[in-house]
Amino acid sequence: MTSDYPAPLIIPPRALPHKQTFILLHGRGSWAEKFGPHNHPQGQTPGPPPPPPTTTTVQTLAAAFPHARFVFPTAARRRATTYRRAYAHQWFDNWKLDPPATDREELQMPGLRETTAYLHGLLRAEIDAVPGGAANVVLGGLSQGCAAALVALLLWEGPPLATAFGMCGWLPFAARLVEEAVAGGGRGDAKGKGDDDDVEEEDDLFETGEDESAGEDGTEQDPTVTAIRWLRDELELFGEDVHGRRMGSVFQQTPVFLGHGVEDDRVSAILGRNAAACLETLGVRTFHFNEYEGLAHWYSGEMLRDIVKFLKMSTRWEEG
Repeated sequence: MTSDYPAPLIIPPRALPHKQTFILLHGRGSWAEKFGPHNHPQGQTPGPPPPPPTTTTVQTLAAAFPHARFVFPTAARRRATTYRRAYAHQWFDNWKLDPPATDREELQMPGLRETTAYLHGLLRAEIDAVPGGAANVVLGGLSQGCAAALVALLLWEGPPLATAFGMCGWLPFAARLVEEAVAGGGRGDAKGKGDDDDVEEEDDLFETGEDESAGEDGTEQDPTVTAIRWLRDELELFGEDVHGRRMGSVFQQTPVFLGHGVEDDRVSAILGRNAAACLETLGVRTFHFNEYEGLAHWYSGEMLRDIVKFLKMSTRWEEG
């Protein structure tokens, strides 16, 4: 499965020792060598760190974190339905992103399944390679790379990451995840509810007297667990605990930053807002969403500076 993913572009720290690792995902139709140079000046070698940048002058993540290793994976080439099934580097296939982007969501499933498994393997490898482990690993992405990173984060079962961030992206299945979380807070399965609201319920011959929303151990199922379990089942990614008792806790402990251009005509800012609302519903503890006036489908120096500030506030990393 992962043989379809080219080897990542690895850019070593500008200054030693190695302290952090960023895994950054490109958007659809791009690849590591095209996306990476925008975030890291090429040709840098380890050496004395430059003067500490300020939040008003830092332009790249590499300048802000000279001890960071940057990993730029490349998506597998898949047929893109919206481009007449032409091959393109994409983390998953998807239909048109007109808000709320809920049409033909099934197109996303095969690619998201493979990409999530691939990214989890990459996360494990980088966690093992960096001093301090997961607390010094950041996962981020642009556009579809943001979408893939968020799904991988939601289904991550390892230790909490330092931070995750997304730029001009969206969250696949956001509306359904909110529905599952809300339904999980009540009794029973939401499937089919609402059809017979005005009909008196007859006795169930097979009624057990147990709350259907409870887990196998009889405890009340957490609404977030219900939503994450649904996503895992849909993507057929079964972890160590397929009943979901552990699901829904790890990603909540990972701080998340989302930034979106108000003038984005490829991925509407509405989808960014929907992603933000979904993550808040799912209980992400440290979260920030910011919109940028005059910005289209890309990132800006202001957005990068905000990401840097968020990273420094949500981690215990030393300056520089």
